Amino acid sequence: MSRVAVVTGGASGMGEAICHELGARGHRIGVLDINAEGAERVSDELRAEGVTAVGIGVDVSDRAGVDAAFAKVRAQLGPVHILVTSAGVVDFCPFTEITVESWTRLLDVNLTGTFHCCQAAIPDMLDAGWGRIVMISSSSAQRGSPQMAHYAASKGALLSLTKSLAREYGRAGITVNNIPPSGIETPMQHAGQAAGHLPSNEQMAAGIPVGHLGTPADIAAAVGFLCSEQAGFITGQILGVNGGSVL
Repeated sequence: MSRVAVVTGGASGMGEAICHELGARGHRIGVLDINAEGAERVSDELRAEGVTAVGIGVDVSDRAGVDAAFAKVRAQLGPVHILVTSAGVVDFCPFTEITVESWTRLLDVNLTGTFHCCQAAIPDMLDAGWGRIVMISSSSAQRGSPQMAHYAASKGALLSLTKSLAREYGRAGITVNNIPPSGIETPMQHAGQAAGHLPSNEQMAAGIPVGHLGTPADIAAAVGFLCSEQAGFITGQILGVNGGSVL
């Protein structure tokens, strides 16, 4: 059955792959990203593949902007029944040097941005008696990360938000799950490597039991299943897509 899916952070990396996966499954896609040109590029590519899609530039930390973006998706595609929150920002800094501004920005995007999007989408899901929410967090949320305390804290809160919403809305036909990726090759990872904050691909792969890094398509495949009809009895779960990495 074709439904409307909104993917935040949909202009690159895992979010872009998720857009293509859900589009290939027959859904109509709202590509949301702070990079408006990137969102439009992905939506153009989806339309070239025969997928009904719209690209919208939005900062998920801006509640008015989120509400306007969801209104645009509804007007062009219909009510939103699938939400994947992949938008996120990262920073590397020793804990005692984290500024209030940096702490607030990461929480605003990674946590509060997810809050905004869930509040915007859930009423449509309640009306339909069916919904799927998948939050993309990080393995940093599970094991902690030195010099990334603010990032890990913002992503860690998503784990408890997932479980809380799953329990609150399960009887309404809405499932809520979480994927904390690890060892996935993305533009964000490349930027961290270029700045000297993350080890090389070879060093990272050496610590992964399957022996290689994952790809955005690996995350997208898991998201596609969690958003399917077949996953209706799976909710409140944290699905590690990490090649067997020990947390």
